[in-house]
Amino acid sequence: MHDFSPLYSPAYSPFALGFLGALLPFLILAAIWTVILKGFALWHAARGGQKWWFIALLVINTLGLLEIIYLIWFRPTASSSSHASAHGSSEQA
Repeated sequence: MHDFSPLYSPAYSPFALGFLGALLPFLILAAIWTVILKGFALWHAARGGQKWWFIALLVINTLGLLEIIYLIWFRPTASSSSHASAHGSSEQA
């Protein structure tokens, strides 16, 4: 049998520590990227009254892919919201 210490853990081997140390900047960058995109997409979904998009964006984590899809193709644009408000005001008059 191998003579391992009872406190031995493969997670603390020199290889694992070097790999995790090299991976850490990428994990931090991915986390910052996700938080920024998620915040931007959630803000647009809330402002546009898109409740189901807001819930999906809040719950599903895809490293920003769902957020990018929403922001490019499904977020309400300024022209559609101004058109809707102009159309709504003409109906009330």
